[in-house]
Amino acid sequence: MPQVYVSAALPKSANAALQKAGVDFDAYNGKGLITEDELQSHLANTEVLITALSTPVTAATLAKAPHLKLIANYGAGFNNIDVTAAKAQGVLVTNTPKVSTTSTAEVTLALMLAVLHRVTEGDRLMRGPGFSGWAPTFFLGHELAGKTVGIIGMGQIGQAVAKRVHAFDAKILYTQHHQLTPEAERALGATFTDQATLLQQSDIVTLHLPLVPATHHLLDAQAMTTMKPTAYLINAARGPLIDESALLKQLTDHRLAGAALDVYEAEPHVSSGLKALDNVVLTPHIGNATVEARDAMAKIVTDNTLAVLNGKQPQYVVNG
Repeated sequence: MPQVYVSAALPKSANAALQKAGVDFDAYNGKGLITEDELQSHLANTEVLITALSTPVTAATLAKAPHLKLIANYGAGFNNIDVTAAKAQGVLVTNTPKVSTTSTAEVTLALMLAVLHRVTEGDRLMRGPGFSGWAPTFFLGHELAGKTVGIIGMGQIGQAVAKRVHAFDAKILYTQHHQLTPEAERALGATFTDQATLLQQSDIVTLHLPLVPATHHLLDAQAMTTMKPTAYLINAARGPLIDESALLKQLTDHRLAGAALDVYEAEPHVSSGLKALDNVVLTPHIGNATVEARDAMAKIVTDNTLAVLNGKQPQYVVNG
């Protein structure tokens, strides 16, 4: 029986690496996402499960995998896995951090610019009725230069966003548990503050932190009411960081200028209310959807798989 099961289609480089190493593996090739029943049916003798961020691995699924040693999660996040149950069963869980940083930071900037300059709204216009010609007050947006960008979460991705925002001559406020060094703050042009001040003063708020119980609905109705009515909200981190129903109300009541989202609270579902708003940019969770990032993620999961099969310690264990 295969030692390794791959629960989603991965870049060809992942299969090639496993084949080169002579690993006996099987992979899901059905349409859509794998079901829990289908996943469980392949785990009786599996030692390593390579799974995508979109695949839940519950305690019930783990119970069907008595020989499992590793879940190599293909994604920087791991909220799809019951890591506590995995640890109790002696199963290591790894993720693929760092390699998504550049791509996610670039997508964040793309979302900012798209909503500020009304890019997707303009694209829809041009694919429909079009426009009658240039005019001084037609289709006005806003420049990023001179704005205050509030970054909630100044880890690797947050800092990569700050570096790019700084190049656009924007002011940066940030908040997180630990303040950066003075040298890092000077290099990024960033000022440390508390979340309440950041929300009150920022023209654009962007989220870059993991989803854990303490960050669920970090931006709820109360938090969003403290933001400027001219402010924009960006989320390329995790959908449930935002209370989407509260966000929709803020937008429809014109208490926020707009939003740009790459992730969603009930992903892949997106509310029809958000879809109906012209001042909302929606993308299908493409934060790290580049050839470069996805190949680098594939290398991490295959390297970790080979390490465990050879009795070695994998990298990026999240439940050790």
